[in-house]
Amino acid sequence: MTTQSLSIATAVETTAPQDTLYRLLFGASVTQAIYVAAKLGIADYLSDGPLAVSELAVRSNTHERSLYRLLRTLAGFGIFRETDPRVFELTSTGDALRSDSPNCYRNAAIFLGEEWLWRVWSRAMFSVQTGKPAWEHVHGAEAFEYFDTHPEHADIFNRAMTDLTAAAATAVAEAYDFSGFRNIVDVAGGHGYLLAQILKSQPGLKGILFDLLSVIEGAGGLLKKEGVADRVQRVAGDFFESVHKGADAYVIKHAIHDWDDERAASILQNIRRAMTTSSKLLIVEAVIPEDSEPHPGKVMDLSMLVLAGGTERTAEEYRRLLNSVDLRITRIVPTRSPLSIIEAVRIN
Repeated sequence: MTTQSLSIATAVETTAPQDTLYRLLFGASVTQAIYVAAKLGIADYLSDGPLAVSELAVRSNTHERSLYRLLRTLAGFGIFRETDPRVFELTSTGDALRSDSPNCYRNAAIFLGEEWLWRVWSRAMFSVQTGKPAWEHVHGAEAFEYFDTHPEHADIFNRAMTDLTAAAATAVAEAYDFSGFRNIVDVAGGHGYLLAQILKSQPGLKGILFDLLSVIEGAGGLLKKEGVADRVQRVAGDFFESVHKGADAYVIKHAIHDWDDERAASILQNIRRAMTTSSKLLIVEAVIPEDSEPHPGKVMDLSMLVLAGGTERTAEEYRRLLNSVDLRITRIVPTRSPLSIIEAVRIN
């Protein structure tokens, strides 16, 4: 190998990791670009086929050249495709930004790009240094207290959670056999998308959607759209106080991870009190593997630290948490999504 070829080989080896880091460092810019496109409804405008940027700019009331620069950037990430000079169409990835897409992520994209959320992320250092959520440090109240006094932001959050639930709900309904239950309570079930998918998989099953009054009031449209409104009873309540009693199964998705061990145990204790001796508890969360390999739950865990003060947990951490309130894990069922179903029963 010549000196010149050695230097080129060394350059390739040393710059490749830098290229990876470069792309990661600019990830925030990409998130904001997707947010702007989602907020403007660009995917909806393109739902019937390609359009010139000039037409898109008129429809979205934006600066034409600036919009082109945005779409050109996102085309590089596979969200749009430039079919002719300054003409764009949706890709299969970008299709998820349509507001009527069956795999809609538009609301999630909007939530993740909102200024009031980004201000919290700008204080991530505070969370790492103190172990406390930056949300309260920035907004003066915990996340869910903040949403109580900011209903317009709460609506964005709830719509985003429905989007994120939709991505995993079918996988959960497919992975677990719900046929042995007659009635099921979806604890902190939001607008009821997960419950709807479970009910659609089992025509004889009835459900109770349990959440705060301000949340379940907005669930009627979704339940009707999914064709299960006549099989769902909406019950308002606070899982820190009590949970609807006597169901065959209790499912709780993406709620235990919002809280530290003490408050998570309080929620689980109230669910346990509501359970019969034959009831089953189904916790739908990411179960973090105890290794250093990449896992979506590890990114979510950082979000829990900064935004809510909660945590994602390993299987062993869930065992300890559940045992502390006299519940026992019987099995952990993986799904084709990043989430697993942690099945538990009363110890006594």
